Amino acid sequence: MITNSSAARRARLAGMTASAAAMVVLVSACGGTGGGSTASPKNFSYLSVTENTTVKTALTTLSKGACRTANEDLPLKVETVPQSGLDQKLQLLAGQNALPVQFAAGNAPALTQQLARSGHVADLEKELKKLGVYDQLQPAAVSTIKALYGGKVEVLPYEYNIEGIFYNKRIFTDNDLDVPGTWAELVAASAKLEGKGIQPFSASGQQGWPLTRLISGYLYRSLGPDALQDVADGKAKLTDPQYVKAAQEIADLGRKGYFGKGVGSIDYDTAMNQFLTGKAAMFYMGSWALANIADEKQNTLGADNVGFMPFPAVAGGKGAVDQYPSNVGLGITLGAKSFDSRTGDWVSCITKNYGATALKDQGVISGFKVNGEVKDATAVTGQVRETISSSKRNVLWFEALFSTKATTVSQTNAAGLVNGSLSPQKFMQTVQDALSAK
Repeated sequence: MITNSSAARRARLAGMTASAAAMVVLVSACGGTGGGSTASPKNFSYLSVTENTTVKTALTTLSKGACRTANEDLPLKVETVPQSGLDQKLQLLAGQNALPVQFAAGNAPALTQQLARSGHVADLEKELKKLGVYDQLQPAAVSTIKALYGGKVEVLPYEYNIEGIFYNKRIFTDNDLDVPGTWAELVAASAKLEGKGIQPFSASGQQGWPLTRLISGYLYRSLGPDALQDVADGKAKLTDPQYVKAAQEIADLGRKGYFGKGVGSIDYDTAMNQFLTGKAAMFYMGSWALANIADEKQNTLGADNVGFMPFPAVAGGKGAVDQYPSNVGLGITLGAKSFDSRTGDWVSCITKNYGATALKDQGVISGFKVNGEVKDATAVTGQVRETISSSKRNVLWFEALFSTKATTVSQTNAAGLVNGSLSPQKFMQTVQDALSAK
């Protein structure tokens, strides 16, 4: 079971990784002829980030169990670095042709793609197909990875999160509410709850991204899965009327008081607590929250009283409710030149066994298939796993394709959008200006 602190770290890592996803990284150290890790490695060396203990723990378990044979031939060796220093460390090692066999792939896809172009990253789709284990990756995870990494599988999905709306089943039942299938139904349900003195939504305005992801949710349902790619490609602007409308819809939720009082000062942990103690009926969040939901000390509702629904459909919209915003946390990849037969044995074993090990021991959902019988910690965990297994095409999040500057501008102004101090037009103009800045 994940501890409270590690669950919070994973949640923040997901938010941090999401925020860094479009960061422009200068990788001058990775120039030159395509190097990579040294051939014939002596260890299954793995460079991780200090903040993430999940993968290290699971790999250690596998090295003593299902992957014992692979570990005897190529012993697991883990080194860690603070996430804030990861990019610099990778660039240094790449410049020295000294990257480890496996490594956390940088805070932004841009860095991994640069390393791949320089010959430092293995072609994982090709390698996994050669090993006959490509089918051990969930199709939804593959879709997300390719969306982030230019159509290529450049990382493995040691973590896989989808996002949606968690809701309090008891509150819905007591107030004769069905699960909303459309945006209009969601707004109507919120109005009914507010009228009865029940806060409809819990959200962290202090972090910002839980609010901006409601904007992207509306955009994906109204304009379709390419809505934000079109902005990145210059085919559309956030100031276009249909984009401003999405911001207006979320601003209206705030104007009507549906996020409660003082949303701008609410941090992540407080927002989580509001929902898990029954003070709010709904909570937009990623599946990393399942760890909190399964924790009886945090969740006084009881896990059986928590449900999960997709962001609802928008009338006349081009998107589909089975297109879930998703991410793979901090991606992990493998060096190109150190990918020999012994590395392949490790990778084969990981793809077949990691999913079950991480879920059983730590309650973590990965992008690998879960082989064998593993009991879900809660019914909603099983629901989310089933959703992931059946999903074929997922989408990203509001800032996924933004620059670092635009990401910061978006998230720091989100509270102003919902508390009324910033108009939807001004919010979108401010973010678009940051995107357009050279």
